[in-house]
Amino acid sequence: MDGNQYVDIFATKGLEYLLVIGFLLTLIAFWKFLNRPSVRPVSGASAFPPEALPWFRMVDGVYFHQGHSWLRVEEPQTVVVGMDDFAQRLVGKMGAIRLPRPGEHVQQGLVAWDLLVDSKTIPMRSPVNGQVVAVNEEVLASPQIVNNDPYVEGWLMKVRAPRIKSDLTNLLTGNLARAWMEETVNTLRSKFSADLGIVLQDGGVPVLGIAKNLSQENWHDIASEFLLNTPSAEDG
Repeated sequence: MDGNQYVDIFATKGLEYLLVIGFLLTLIAFWKFLNRPSVRPVSGASAFPPEALPWFRMVDGVYFHQGHSWLRVEEPQTVVVGMDDFAQRLVGKMGAIRLPRPGEHVQQGLVAWDLLVDSKTIPMRSPVNGQVVAVNEEVLASPQIVNNDPYVEGWLMKVRAPRIKSDLTNLLTGNLARAWMEETVNTLRSKFSADLGIVLQDGGVPVLGIAKNLSQENWHDIASEFLLNTPSAEDG
């Protein structure tokens, strides 16, 4: 009996099982790593590939109305509202912007503010229902801020929106917004293909004031069609 050596076979097998389990867990983790979904970082720059939308800027975290206004949720029931890059390029340099006063109400899809361009007033539609709580005084003093930076410095007003969840269902964001803007560009191309050369800069980006470059006489009708409004002449 002294020459016999006792071996704990259960302990040996247990170690083997642990090694096998550890290997399988490592294999599973490696497989998940290889098949992980790609994540695109969010930044203030365009959320969409520049080759997909070379003409007009769009940013992440923004919801678009088809009248080319936008909103960004700032707090659970407060949003920032503005006009998109297409709208500012379409109308060009603005003489003034008329905004509702704090305390006034705006309704989604109805006219909320006016752009004054030359002798015309161009209405724009609100992307949200709610009460105006602040307006961008810098934009009122210098409307060209919107031309330079429509999504950040060029915001127009802040609105308290108690029904924001419902309002967002009527707006476009992400891939839907990209598809809509691509369709807008296609519409512009199809309607004015013969004249597009005069509105494109050397780099292929439209000049400021697309509508007026397409037609000095009927530019306001062009703006009306894309902004879902009927412009009216200014009094006097």
